[in-house]
Amino acid sequence: MLSLALIAVPLLVLEPEGLPRLRALEKELDESSAENQELGRDVERLRVEVRQLRDDPAAVERIARGELGMVRKSEVVFQFGK
Repeated sequence: MLSLALIAVPLLVLEPEGLPRLRALEKELDESSAENQELGRDVERLRVEVRQLRDDPAAVERIARGELGMVRKSEVVFQFGK
């Protein structure tokens, strides 16, 4: 029985579905965990941005002016050639 175990255990551990597969799955788990942490940081950053847009009119105006090029009705826009 002992000799069978001495032969079978290394074969089971070293076959493609054994230890190499375990190592690959552990690496994949580490990569997924790192990606999840990064996505968690992105979610928190976006929550802060949403909170600012909801509660801070200056933030809304900053985006409207900077990204959309909007101006107030009372403002005059001058465009100069380059």
